[in-house]
Amino acid sequence: MEFTDIVYLILVLVFSVVLHEVSHGWVAHSQGDPTAKQAGRLTLNPIPHIDPIGSLLVPFFLLLTTQTAPGGPYAFGWAKPVPVNPNNFRDQKFGSAKVSFAGPAANLAIALVFGLLLRFFSGPIAALSPELIGMLVIIVQLNLILAIFNLIPIPPLDGSHILFDFLPASFDGLKRFLMQYGFFALIFFAFFIFPMFIPVVHWLFRFLVGF
Repeated sequence: MEFTDIVYLILVLVFSVVLHEVSHGWVAHSQGDPTAKQAGRLTLNPIPHIDPIGSLLVPFFLLLTTQTAPGGPYAFGWAKPVPVNPNNFRDQKFGSAKVSFAGPAANLAIALVFGLLLRFFSGPIAALSPELIGMLVIIVQLNLILAIFNLIPIPPLDGSHILFDFLPASFDGLKRFLMQYGFFALIFFAFFIFPMFIPVVHWLFRFLVGF
C-alpha cells in the first residue's frame, strides 16, 4: 500500500468516525439530552472529535502491520466519545441503546450509499476516473469494518452499551466484569480475533456492491 493510499484511508477513517460520533450526539439530543450540543460536539468539524491515538496512530500502525494479513491490510479507529447524560433521555428504557446504535448505523448508512453508487454507477464512474472506483471501495469497506467492530459487545464499544440495556439485573456481575476488564479484552480482540471477521466484511461488500 502506497503512503498516499494510507493517508487517504486515514482521512476517510477520520470523517467516518466523526459522523459516527455526531450521530450519537444527534440521537441523544433528539432524546432530550443537550450535553453533546453544549459541549460543541454536534459539528462535522473533525478537530473537536479527533483522538490522536484512536483516530491517527492506531489506524496508521494497523495499516503498516497488516500488509501481509490473509484478508489484506485493514484498519479501524475511534474518535473522542461524545458526552451524553442518559438521565436526560425521554426513553429511559431503551434510550441508551438507541444512542449507542446510532454510531454503527451511521457507518452502515455510509457504506450503503456508496455501495449502491458502486453497484449501479460503477461503469460511468470508471469511465470518469478509474482511481475513483478504488477510493469508493475504501469508503464502503472501512465503514463496514467500523460498523461491525463497534457492534462487538466489549466495553467501551457501542455493542456493549446495547447489550447492557437488554441484560436483566441478574447479569450485573457480568456487566461489572466487562466494565473492569473490557479494555484489555478489547485490545486482545482487536489485534488477534477481529482479523477473522475480515472475510465477513468482504462478503458483505460483495453482497452490497455486486462485485
